[in-house]
Amino acid sequence: MTIDWAMSHPMFKLAHISDIHLGPLPRLSIRELASKRITGFVNWHRNRRKHLFGNTLDLLLDDIKAKQADHLAVTGDLVNLASGIEIETAATWLKLVGDPLNTSVVPGNHDAYVPGAYEKAMRAWYPYVRGDRAPAEWREDQRVFPYLRIRDQVALIGCSTAVATPPFAASGFYSARQARETVNMLRAAGDAGLFRIVMIHHPPIRGATSFYKRMIGIRRFAAAVSTGGAELVLHGHTHLNTLHWLHGHAGPVPVVGIASASQNVGGLKPPAAYNLFTIAGRAGAWELKAERYSLNIAGDGVDADGVDILAP
Repeated sequence: MTIDWAMSHPMFKLAHISDIHLGPLPRLSIRELASKRITGFVNWHRNRRKHLFGNTLDLLLDDIKAKQADHLAVTGDLVNLASGIEIETAATWLKLVGDPLNTSVVPGNHDAYVPGAYEKAMRAWYPYVRGDRAPAEWREDQRVFPYLRIRDQVALIGCSTAVATPPFAASGFYSARQARETVNMLRAAGDAGLFRIVMIHHPPIRGATSFYKRMIGIRRFAAAVSTGGAELVLHGHTHLNTLHWLHGHAGPVPVVGIASASQNVGGLKPPAAYNLFTIAGRAGAWELKAERYSLNIAGDGVDADGVDILAP
């Protein structure tokens, strides 16, 4: 794989949100509930309904717009139970959020909640999960992930861990095929002098989440990053603001998680937040500034949590 590229901007701003869980939950038929969805339906009414939603997501998106981010990365779980209505609602929401050229999505476990949901979601959200060289229109037989998108001096590589799982499981799977193709994309982007960002839903870190929520294929992913090289990995799933590190081709690679974009104040998890990364420099001399903005204690605005130059 070869990549033609020329830098057009000296600086690039990338906003990162995750675990949207668009609500409220729609009315579901008995047939739709006669599956794993029944456990998710009960969980939503017992727990998530109390602490998710409000206008937290709108507050984050308004602040991202005010910060003039060049691109938005969404690392999964746009929906709750992956019903047809939810998937179409998420497609409408994405159109309101931004142009597919400026918004990149990878799916989470809730987007593939039951068999068949993943395919429906990818078809509905295809403009936002389509690689630059992928077919212009959705094809049933195509493999969407990993995808490669180039924006200015940045290469965005989207991976999927979204698979349907049994009740009471929320694990993800990263295949050997994806690992091989990810390595090829990372190498090509590195040869082109691009800043490489890998997007994935499940945290590719051992012990970062409970066993039943883990990512199967963590070793494969770590090997892909180590072999291919990367500058940044973004994930969701845990609803936590976290920073871990993976071994990279030219040194440690930051692995950054973020709270749910719909989490209100007062819950067990941290309130809604987004990451804002500013990327400057050139290959071999990149500078990465990471800022996090979170819902304030009153729940009516967004405040800065701090600035960090990401270095081990």
